[in-house]
Amino acid sequence: MEDHAIILDYLPLGYVKEGAPSFKRKPIAQAVGTEEFTLLELIPKERVQLDIHERVYIGPGKRDEIARVNSRLKYDKLTATAKIELDYVIEEIIKEKEEKFVEFFNDAGPISTRLHQLELLPGIGKKHMWDIINARKQAKFSSFEDIKNRVTMLAEPVKLIAKRVHLELEAGEDRKGKMKYILFTRPPKPKKPK
Repeated sequence: MEDHAIILDYLPLGYVKEGAPSFKRKPIAQAVGTEEFTLLELIPKERVQLDIHERVYIGPGKRDEIARVNSRLKYDKLTATAKIELDYVIEEIIKEKEEKFVEFFNDAGPISTRLHQLELLPGIGKKHMWDIINARKQAKFSSFEDIKNRVTMLAEPVKLIAKRVHLELEAGEDRKGKMKYILFTRPPKPKKPK
């Protein structure tokens, strides 16, 4: 469960639908959770204005800005603005939780005899994977800056992780085939058989 989210887009008049009168539309916000990058549709409380990149509390108990979490969203249901802001917000979250993501570089292990978790990051092949593993054998990484200094090909570890998170979110509900392994996002609940 997510306790906090960052606003990607705020629609004070809700979604524009053909033929729907504007007085019936309600404010809505699209956001991303800060723990598992869950894409969410939020209903703000009355008379609350939200700003893009604003952090809001959505967990249990008293909420100041959000009346309720309406639903999880698929990537393709995000507005154009939300899609643009998503990459910036993902990087913001990764930098804020640097320790957690540096630990990924320290602890990532093999998935099978042929595939390693590090290879799931865009642009990391066998050679770069071994560069990272050999560097962390000498000493665990302490920060993104430490990773950049000790593994020269990893000039932007934040961007590498952000690209992977984006790919996982874009694959969304159709992960089978597209996205077999999930590293950073919350997998959707399996669909119930009919």
